[in-house]
Amino acid sequence: MEMIMFIGIQASGKSSLYRDRFVDTHQRLNLDILRTRHRERLLLDAFVAAKAPFVVDNTNVTAAERARYLAPARLAGFRCIGYWLQCSIDEALARNAARPLDSIVPDEAIRATRNRLEAPSIAEGFDELYVVRTRPSHAYEFEPWGEQRVAI
Repeated sequence: MEMIMFIGIQASGKSSLYRDRFVDTHQRLNLDILRTRHRERLLLDAFVAAKAPFVVDNTNVTAAERARYLAPARLAGFRCIGYWLQCSIDEALARNAARPLDSIVPDEAIRATRNRLEAPSIAEGFDELYVVRTRPSHAYEFEPWGEQRVAI
């Protein structure tokens, strides 16, 4: 049983990482698709009850937001792994501008999310944490977390 949580601002590559690495092995929990917290909670509860591996594909930029998923997953015995998708605000804005028109997020929303970003910590309940960087070739670079890392 595994819960994977993505952490990162809009257009940092979270959904692309899901499609590239986890679509065949993990269910996807995504508020953009579900539209309401009620639907999200129902699906989260179903994944936990079914012991189904899943990915939380939301921004999850604060410890409080992350706790919403970590607490029930930990209680049910899930292994909890976090992936912090790091990218600069300029990279995110450029990626966002390249999206299809119906997927573009307002630049102000990306900046506001960036301003709320809190570095994750193993102490929150993660079993493992990784920093993920997307390279220009769309390859991913994974680096094990070090608690000394505070680059936001």
